[in-house]
Amino acid sequence: MTKLSVNINKFATIRNSRGGNNPDVLKAALDAERFGADGVTVHPRPDERHIRYADVRAIKPALKTEFNIEGNPTEQKFVDLVLEVKPHQVTLVPDAEGQLTSDHGWDTVKHKDYLVELVSIFKNAGIRTSIFVDPVEAMIEGAAKTGTERIELYTEGYAKQFIENKEAAIEPYVKAAELANKLGLGINAGHDLDLDNLQYFSDNIPGLLEVSIGHALICDALYLGYENAIQLYKRCLTKG
Repeated sequence: MTKLSVNINKFATIRNSRGGNNPDVLKAALDAERFGADGVTVHPRPDERHIRYADVRAIKPALKTEFNIEGNPTEQKFVDLVLEVKPHQVTLVPDAEGQLTSDHGWDTVKHKDYLVELVSIFKNAGIRTSIFVDPVEAMIEGAAKTGTERIELYTEGYAKQFIENKEAAIEPYVKAAELANKLGLGINAGHDLDLDNLQYFSDNIPGLLEVSIGHALICDALYLGYENAIQLYKRCLTKG
């Protein structure tokens, strides 16, 4: 069964809009775990507009399940935070400063040497690495040459095309996954996966190990309840 990691950034966005500690981001992480999530994801950005570095430090020792930190490693303070906290996994995402949300994967050919260095730093600290990539075969091949253990497939393109033509939408991701499996890379995925498109994606991507879902799941939780939403997403990841 593919694992579900719940991205709790949106809880921090709501908290920060009013100040104080409501909702409690640490409680949101622990509740995700308690309600059946296989892990928790956070994506701290340099301006700390949602998840704060202090949140990351508070969450790691409290969790019993997997902790995944996403972010742009060009920020030295992000690298330092990851090495300090030592999550189970770090996902390297090429966000620009002030970017609203992640919208593209790494050019693993152009940035190969840089990624090789980063992957080595994190691996030497005992932290599994994952590189955020588009479903492009050259980028998958480039990722394999960095020494990373996993890739995370950026799935916005799939989600946008899914409603009109799900077969066409999934095709490049299946090819990317088949190549990743051949090259010995573990496969994660995330961005705009939801209750409508997740089951089909999970059923068709060979070797899918983990999905990281935040925005859609938290939106559904507003109507369905947090625990119920997590369970519904996990049900989409059950094969057969």
